[in-house]
Amino acid sequence: MTRLILARLLLSLTLLAPLVVAGTPVLAVEPDEILADPALESRARELSKDLRCLVCRNENIDESNADLARDLRLLLRERLVAGDSDDAAMDFIVERYGEYVLLSPRATGANWLLYAAGPLMLVLALVLAGGYIRNRSRTPSEEDPGAVVLSAQERAQLDRILKD
Repeated sequence: MTRLILARLLLSLTLLAPLVVAGTPVLAVEPDEILADPALESRARELSKDLRCLVCRNENIDESNADLARDLRLLLRERLVAGDSDDAAMDFIVERYGEYVLLSPRATGANWLLYAAGPLMLVLALVLAGGYIRNRSRTPSEEDPGAVVLSAQERAQLDRILKD
């Protein structure tokens, strides 16, 4: 009985091991890129989480094996070693490669329009839907000049149809 339980446990672990390994992030940072100062290296790692690999699209430069991602990692570390603050290093890279290099763009300039477009479209859709529903639910009355008024015979026929 215990052999069966151990066999099932071993089989489960064997089958789950690839899932556990696949769920862990694999960093492409090579040993020759790592800075000797642990504080600078941790700053570089934090900053590189926000930088997009321009080849791989939605992957940060730490996870990408592309040559351009390596160049960006080296450039970032070079700026930090030179004494730049985090903001100055990021500004330098954004100035050189454009704002597309940021995984989450800054909310400045024309980006405000992009950030505001979603909520504005939602409000507009709600207003239009409310107006449409209001117009559909309005019943024609005799005071309304465009209203269709049923005669007594038509109303009786409609009542008979609705009862069936």
